[in-house]
Amino acid sequence: MGWCGIRIFLAAVMVFTVTSCSTPTGPAPVSSISTSKNTAEYPIKLSGKKYKVKKGDTLYSIAFAAGMSAKELSKINNINPPYIIYPGKWLSLVNKKPSIKVVKKNEVSKKWHKKLDRQNKDTYSKNVIKPKRSTNKQTKNVKIVPSAKKKSNYAKKISKWIWPAKGRVVSAYSATKQGNKGIDIAGLKGSNVVASAAGKVVYAGNALRGYGNLIIIKHNDNYLSAYAHNDSIFVKEKQRIKQGQIIAKMGNTESERVQLHFEIRFRGKSVNPNNYLPKR
Repeated sequence: MGWCGIRIFLAAVMVFTVTSCSTPTGPAPVSSISTSKNTAEYPIKLSGKKYKVKKGDTLYSIAFAAGMSAKELSKINNINPPYIIYPGKWLSLVNKKPSIKVVKKNEVSKKWHKKLDRQNKDTYSKNVIKPKRSTNKQTKNVKIVPSAKKKSNYAKKISKWIWPAKGRVVSAYSATKQGNKGIDIAGLKGSNVVASAAGKVVYAGNALRGYGNLIIIKHNDNYLSAYAHNDSIFVKEKQRIKQGQIIAKMGNTESERVQLHFEIRFRGKSVNPNNYLPKR
Protein backbone atom coordinates (compact mmCIF):
# COMPACT_ATOMS: atom_id res chain seq x y z
CA MET A 1 0.00 0.00 0.00
CA GLY A 2 1.43 3.32 -1.07
CA TRP A 3 1.44 6.62 0.87
CA CYS A 4 -1.72 7.72 -0.92
CA GLY A 5 -3.52 4.54 0.11
CA ILE A 6 -2.50 5.00 3.78
CA ARG A 7 -3.83 8.58 3.82
CA ILE A 8 -7.20 7.48 2.39
CA PHE A 9 -7.40 4.66 4.96
CA LEU A 10 -6.68 6.98 7.92
CA ALA A 11 -9.27 9.53 6.71
CA ALA A 12 -11.92 6.83 6.48
CA VAL A 13 -11.16 5.65 10.04
CA MET A 14 -11.47 9.22 11.38
CA VAL A 15 -14.86 9.79 9.68
CA PHE A 16 -16.16 6.51 11.09
CA THR A 17 -14.98 7.39 14.60
CA VAL A 18 -16.64 10.87 14.55
CA THR A 19 -19.90 9.44 13.16
CA SER A 20 -20.00 6.73 15.82
CA CYS A 21 -19.44 9.24 18.66
CA SER A 22 -22.23 11.51 17.45
CA THR A 23 -24.88 8.75 17.44
CA PRO A 24 -27.30 9.33 20.39
CA THR A 25 -27.09 6.24 22.61
CA GLY A 26 -28.33 7.83 25.87
CA PRO A 27 -30.94 10.34 27.00
CA ALA A 28 -31.11 13.70 25.23
CA PRO A 29 -29.38 16.63 26.94
CA VAL A 30 -31.64 18.81 29.09
CA SER A 31 -31.31 21.81 26.77
CA SER A 32 -32.95 19.90 23.92
CA ILE A 33 -36.04 18.83 25.91
CA SER A 34 -39.06 21.09 25.34
CA THR A 35 -40.31 22.95 28.43
CA SER A 36 -43.75 24.19 27.44
CA LYS A 37 -45.36 26.99 29.42
CA ASN A 38 -48.74 25.43 28.88
CA THR A 39 -47.99 22.31 30.90
CA ALA A 40 -45.66 23.75 33.56
CA GLU A 41 -46.59 27.39 34.13
CA TYR A 42 -49.84 29.28 34.53
CA PRO A 43 -50.56 33.01 34.81
CA ILE A 44 -48.90 34.35 37.93
CA LYS A 45 -51.06 35.34 40.89
CA LEU A 46 -50.13 38.53 42.74
CA SER A 47 -48.44 37.83 46.05
CA GLY A 48 -47.42 40.06 48.91
CA LYS A 49 -49.29 42.59 50.99
CA LYS A 50 -49.08 45.57 48.61
CA TYR A 51 -49.16 46.28 44.88
CA LYS A 52 -48.01 49.36 42.99
CA VAL A 53 -50.44 50.38 40.24
CA LYS A 54 -48.94 50.37 36.74
CA LYS A 55 -50.11 52.03 33.55
CA GLY A 56 -52.95 50.02 32.02
CA ASP A 57 -54.12 48.52 35.32
CA THR A 58 -57.72 48.70 36.48
CA LEU A 59 -59.16 47.82 39.87
CA TYR A 60 -60.77 44.75 38.28
CA SER A 61 -57.54 43.52 36.67
CA ILE A 62 -55.59 43.89 39.93
CA ALA A 63 -58.33 42.16 41.91
CA PHE A 64 -58.46 39.42 39.28
CA ALA A 65 -54.71 38.80 39.54
CA ALA A 66 -54.87 38.88 43.34
CA GLY A 67 -57.68 36.31 43.43
CA MET A 68 -60.29 38.55 45.03
CA SER A 69 -63.33 40.56 43.99
CA ALA A 70 -63.06 44.21 42.97
CA LYS A 71 -65.58 45.00 45.72
CA GLU A 72 -63.31 43.45 48.34
CA LEU A 73 -60.22 45.26 47.02
CA SER A 74 -62.03 48.61 46.90
CA LYS A 75 -63.25 48.13 50.47
CA ILE A 76 -59.75 47.39 51.77
CA ASN A 77 -58.38 50.54 50.11
CA ASN A 78 -61.41 52.83 50.65
CA ILE A 79 -61.94 53.35 46.92
CA ASN A 80 -65.43 54.40 45.88
CA PRO A 81 -67.14 54.02 42.48
CA PRO A 82 -66.25 54.56 39.68
CA TYR A 83 -63.05 52.97 41.10
CA ILE A 84 -60.50 55.30 39.48
CA ILE A 85 -56.86 54.48 40.29
CA TYR A 86 -53.65 56.09 39.08
CA PRO A 87 -50.17 54.71 38.25
CA GLY A 88 -47.82 54.86 41.21
CA LYS A 89 -50.54 54.38 43.83
CA TRP A 90 -49.93 51.57 46.34
CA LEU A 91 -52.85 49.25 47.02
CA SER A 92 -53.12 46.97 50.02
CA LEU A 93 -53.98 43.37 49.12
CA VAL A 94 -54.81 42.24 52.65
CA ASN A 95 -57.28 43.35 55.28
CA LYS A 96 -55.77 45.41 58.07
CA LYS A 97 -56.32 43.91 61.52
CA PRO A 98 -58.24 46.21 63.88
CA SER A 99 -56.02 47.82 66.51
CA ILE A 100 -56.63 46.73 70.11
CA LYS A 101 -56.77 49.55 72.66
CA VAL A 102 -55.44 48.76 76.12
CA VAL A 103 -57.76 50.25 78.79
CA LYS A 104 -56.54 50.91 82.30
CA LYS A 105 -58.41 49.55 85.33
CA ASN A 106 -59.41 53.01 86.63
CA GLU A 107 -60.85 53.97 83.21
CA VAL A 108 -63.05 50.84 83.18
CA SER A 109 -64.34 51.62 86.68
CA LYS A 110 -65.25 55.24 85.80
CA LYS A 111 -67.00 54.22 82.57
CA TRP A 112 -68.96 51.52 84.40
CA HIS A 113 -70.25 53.96 87.04
CA LYS A 114 -71.31 56.46 84.37
CA LYS A 115 -73.18 53.71 82.53
CA LEU A 116 -75.01 52.72 85.74
CA ASP A 117 -76.04 56.34 86.38
CA ARG A 118 -77.49 56.62 82.87
CA GLN A 119 -79.40 53.35 83.28
CA ASN A 120 -80.89 54.51 86.62
CA LYS A 121 -82.08 57.80 85.08
CA ASP A 122 -83.64 55.97 82.13
CA THR A 123 -85.44 53.56 84.48
CA TYR A 124 -86.84 56.42 86.58
CA SER A 125 -88.13 58.34 83.55
CA LYS A 126 -89.87 55.22 82.22
CA ASN A 127 -91.69 54.57 85.52
CA VAL A 128 -93.16 58.10 85.70
CA ILE A 129 -96.71 58.09 84.26
CA LYS A 130 -97.43 61.13 82.14
CA PRO A 131 -101.04 62.33 81.71
CA LYS A 132 -102.51 61.69 78.28
CA ARG A 133 -103.70 64.64 76.25
CA SER A 134 -107.32 64.43 75.19
CA THR A 135 -108.11 65.04 71.55
CA ASN A 136 -111.34 65.17 69.64
CA LYS A 137 -109.69 64.57 66.28
CA GLN A 138 -110.43 61.26 64.62
CA THR A 139 -107.50 59.13 63.71
CA LYS A 140 -107.30 58.55 60.01
CA ASN A 141 -106.46 55.11 58.69
CA VAL A 142 -103.10 55.42 57.04
CA LYS A 143 -102.14 52.75 54.57
CA ILE A 144 -98.46 51.97 54.77
CA VAL A 145 -96.99 51.07 51.41
CA PRO A 146 -93.64 49.27 51.61
CA SER A 147 -90.92 50.97 49.61
CA ALA A 148 -89.99 49.13 46.46
CA LYS A 149 -86.61 47.45 46.57
CA LYS A 150 -84.07 48.88 44.19
CA LYS A 151 -83.46 46.41 41.43
CA SER A 152 -79.87 45.52 40.74
CA ASN A 153 -78.58 46.13 37.24
CA TYR A 154 -77.26 42.60 37.23
CA ALA A 155 -78.95 39.31 37.99
CA LYS A 156 -77.35 37.19 40.70
CA LYS A 157 -77.17 34.09 38.56
CA ILE A 158 -76.33 33.55 34.91
CA SER A 159 -79.12 31.44 33.41
CA LYS A 160 -76.97 30.08 30.59
CA TRP A 161 -73.31 30.08 29.59
CA ILE A 162 -71.97 29.19 26.14
CA TRP A 163 -68.57 27.97 25.00
CA PRO A 164 -66.25 30.90 24.20
CA ALA A 165 -64.44 29.16 21.33
CA LYS A 166 -64.39 26.07 19.15
CA GLY A 167 -61.64 23.58 19.80
CA ARG A 168 -60.38 20.82 22.04
CA VAL A 169 -59.73 21.34 25.75
CA VAL A 170 -56.01 20.66 26.14
CA SER A 171 -55.63 21.65 29.78
CA ALA A 172 -58.31 21.14 32.42
CA TYR A 173 -59.18 23.15 35.51
CA SER A 174 -57.26 22.41 38.69
CA ALA A 175 -58.16 23.53 42.21
CA THR A 176 -54.58 23.11 43.47
CA LYS A 177 -52.59 26.19 44.51
CA GLN A 178 -50.30 26.15 41.44
CA GLY A 179 -52.86 24.55 39.12
CA ASN A 180 -54.67 25.89 36.07
CA LYS A 181 -57.42 28.25 37.25
CA GLY A 182 -59.44 27.80 34.07
CA ILE A 183 -59.44 25.67 30.93
CA ASP A 184 -57.26 25.95 27.83
CA ILE A 185 -58.96 25.48 24.45
CA ALA A 186 -56.67 24.80 21.47
CA GLY A 187 -57.65 26.16 18.08
CA LEU A 188 -56.55 27.92 14.92
CA LYS A 189 -54.92 31.32 15.05
CA GLY A 190 -57.47 33.95 14.09
CA SER A 191 -60.53 31.87 14.98
CA ASN A 192 -63.35 33.64 16.83
CA VAL A 193 -63.51 34.14 20.58
CA VAL A 194 -67.02 35.03 21.81
CA ALA A 195 -68.49 36.25 25.09
CA SER A 196 -69.70 33.32 27.18
CA ALA A 197 -72.45 35.51 28.68
CA ALA A 198 -73.68 39.08 28.38
CA GLY A 199 -72.00 41.77 30.47
CA LYS A 200 -69.67 44.76 30.55
CA VAL A 201 -65.95 44.82 29.70
CA VAL A 202 -64.01 45.83 32.82
CA TYR A 203 -60.54 45.14 31.40
CA ALA A 204 -58.99 44.86 27.94
CA GLY A 205 -55.21 44.90 27.67
CA ASN A 206 -51.96 43.08 28.31
CA ALA A 207 -50.72 44.41 31.66
CA LEU A 208 -51.27 41.14 33.56
CA ARG A 209 -48.21 38.92 33.36
CA GLY A 210 -48.86 35.47 31.92
CA TYR A 211 -52.22 36.26 30.30
CA GLY A 212 -51.12 38.01 27.10
CA ASN A 213 -53.90 40.01 25.48
CA LEU A 214 -56.65 39.64 28.06
CA ILE A 215 -60.36 40.53 28.27
CA ILE A 216 -62.33 40.47 31.53
CA ILE A 217 -66.13 40.75 31.41
CA LYS A 218 -68.31 41.50 34.43
CA HIS A 219 -71.62 39.65 34.12
CA ASN A 220 -73.14 40.65 37.45
CA ASP A 221 -72.08 41.43 41.02
CA ASN A 222 -70.92 37.85 41.49
CA TYR A 223 -69.53 36.59 38.18
CA LEU A 224 -66.63 37.51 35.89
CA SER A 225 -65.20 35.68 32.90
CA ALA A 226 -61.71 36.04 31.41
CA TYR A 227 -60.32 35.36 27.92
CA ALA A 228 -56.51 35.24 27.60
CA HIS A 229 -53.73 34.86 24.96
CA ASN A 230 -55.81 36.59 22.26
CA ASP A 231 -54.16 37.61 19.00
CA SER A 232 -56.35 40.72 18.67
CA ILE A 233 -59.03 42.38 20.81
CA PHE A 234 -62.23 43.90 19.36
CA VAL A 235 -63.75 45.43 22.51
CA LYS A 236 -62.88 48.22 24.90
CA GLU A 237 -63.39 48.85 28.61
CA LYS A 238 -66.90 49.87 29.77
CA GLN A 239 -68.41 48.44 26.56
CA ARG A 240 -71.63 46.40 26.90
CA ILE A 241 -71.36 42.95 25.37
CA LYS A 242 -74.03 40.50 24.22
CA GLN A 243 -73.73 36.77 24.69
CA GLY A 244 -72.08 35.18 21.66
CA GLN A 245 -70.62 38.49 20.44
CA ILE A 246 -67.15 38.19 18.88
CA ILE A 247 -64.74 39.90 21.28
CA ALA A 248 -61.35 38.69 20.03
CA LYS A 249 -59.37 36.42 17.73
CA MET A 250 -57.56 33.42 19.16
CA GLY A 251 -53.79 33.71 19.39
CA ASN A 252 -50.69 32.79 21.36
CA THR A 253 -49.64 35.99 23.16
CA GLU A 254 -47.57 34.87 26.17
CA SER A 255 -48.23 31.25 25.23
CA GLU A 256 -46.21 28.74 23.21
CA ARG A 257 -49.24 27.45 21.32
CA VAL A 258 -52.42 28.94 19.90
CA GLN A 259 -55.10 28.63 22.55
CA LEU A 260 -57.75 30.41 24.57
CA HIS A 261 -57.29 30.40 28.33
CA PHE A 262 -60.82 30.78 29.74
CA GLU A 263 -61.75 31.43 33.36
CA ILE A 264 -64.94 31.99 35.36
CA ARG A 265 -64.68 33.76 38.70
CA PHE A 266 -67.35 33.73 41.40
CA ARG A 267 -66.90 36.60 43.88
CA GLY A 268 -63.26 36.82 42.85
CA LYS A 269 -62.47 33.13 43.26
CA SER A 270 -61.78 30.72 40.41
CA VAL A 271 -64.41 28.06 39.72
CA ASN A 272 -64.44 25.13 37.33
CA PRO A 273 -65.86 26.33 33.97
CA ASN A 274 -67.04 22.79 33.18
CA ASN A 275 -69.63 23.14 35.93
CA TYR A 276 -71.20 26.07 34.04
CA LEU A 277 -70.62 25.39 30.34
CA PRO A 278 -73.00 23.06 28.46
CA LYS A 279 -71.76 19.57 27.66
CA ARG A 280 -70.55 19.01 24.13
